[in-house]
Formats: sequence, C-alpha cells, structure tokens
Amino acid sequence: MDRLDERLLSREVPRSNTSTIRVSLTTNQRELSEAQALRWRVFSDEMGARLPSKTFGIDEDIFDPHCDHLIARDTQTDQVVGTYRLLSPQNARRIGCYYADAEFDLTRLQLLREGLLELGRACVHPEYRSGKVISQLWQAILEYARNRNIRYLAGCASMSMLDGGHGAASAYAQLPDVFRAPIEYGVFPRTPLPIDQLDQSRAAQIPALIKAYLRSGAWIGGAPAWDPEFNTADFFIFLPMSRLTLRYAKHHGVAS
Repeated sequence: MDRLDERLLSREVPRSNTSTIRVSLTTNQRELSEAQALRWRVFSDEMGARLPSKTFGIDEDIFDPHCDHLIARDTQTDQVVGTYRLLSPQNARRIGCYYADAEFDLTRLQLLREGLLELGRACVHPEYRSGKVISQLWQAILEYARNRNIRYLAGCASMSMLDGGHGAASAYAQLPDVFRAPIEYGVFPRTPLPIDQLDQSRAAQIPALIKAYLRSGAWIGGAPAWDPEFNTADFFIFLPMSRLTLRYAKHHGVAS
C-alpha cells in the first residue's frame, strides 16, 4: 500500500458520543491478523462455517497475501469491528484467478477482468451493525476503485444455510428481473444450490449487505452456488461503476 492510499482511505466517523470509527487499509501483519480474527468470529462462530485455516481463530487463505484489506477500527476500544478484502485485477492476474472463479464459471466476464476489482470477506462485528461501519467501508472501497480506474466491482455475497437453504432459494426465485444481470454478464455456479429441491415460497429475507449492493445498482449474476465449507449460498454480485446510482453515490460522497 502506498501513502496516497492511506490518506485517501483513512476516515474517522462518530459511532456514538464516546467512540469513533476509523477506516484504513492494513499496513502490517498485526492489523491483518485482527481482521482475520474478526472474520473467524463472524464466519465460524456466528455462521457455522468450517474454515480450512491453519491457525484456529484466524480465517486465512491463499488469497490474503495478494489482497488489500480494509479495516474499521473503534479508536476508543482499539478493536477492529469491520473488514473487507480487495483483490485488484493486477493481483488476480499474478495469482491466476479470482476467489469467485472457484465457485462460478466467469467465462462471459473474461474480457472485463483487467478492470474488475473483487470484493470479499466482508463482515462487521455484531455490536456495530447499525449500518455506519459498512457504509464507511463501502465509501472507502469506492474511493479505492476510482483512484485505480476500476470499471467493475464483483464478488460473492453469502446467505446462511442454517435453514437448509430454503431462504436463499426463495430469495433467488423471488428476485425481480431488474436485479438480474443481462445475459452477456451471466455467470454459472460450479456447485449450484439445488433450488428446485427447496421451498421457494418463503418470505425472502435478503441480507442487508446484498440489499445495499442492489440499491447501488448491482446485479445478481446468476443462480446461487453452494459453498460447503462456509455452509452458505453464495450469490455473484456484479456492479459496473457506471451503474452506481446517483442517489447512492451522492450519499457516499463519490458523485462526480
């Protein structure tokens, strides 16, 4: 990370009268480990994911060394309370793939890879889910993307399968067509969620993060994949920067 990024992405916003949230990119292994520990707490302890990490309590994989990592820190407690992982086109080329390649066939996006930033491992501490932390992380992502001439944002967004996957199947089946990606941007799950074998009639409880993506102008790229390690249904999110809604961009201070 260069110093310009640190200035652009370091922001402080009040969470309450007694605490402040600061968002920045990690600059050392200690900060990265704090982000990975939060990921373990949310994905393993809270969501029941079976994480293939070599260190108990730390969520780490082969992509982490190739990514930039955003963290949101409560400066009053010095605790990392939110994080996002960013895989740039250049680093994806070096490692040979995006994380999403393991879950989806991205053939139709092949010509877009040079401008595609992958977002992943997003999570927020349960006591900080009022929306402020994820909003600040998202604002930092947009600044990061614009500073690097990124044209597309993409990544996997998860829904828990603790209910057997019925909620995820219902969410996809009831998704309005306006939120489905055009055919030329479609992706295909390598291990599809067996939607036809699940109850698709339940009230769709779409996670707040996926709702935020859709409000920003993002599309769902296709049918969800089943991630057996995380025990989640994963939706491929695809957002051309040109589709960022003016209202959303203005809200996050990135409108031209």
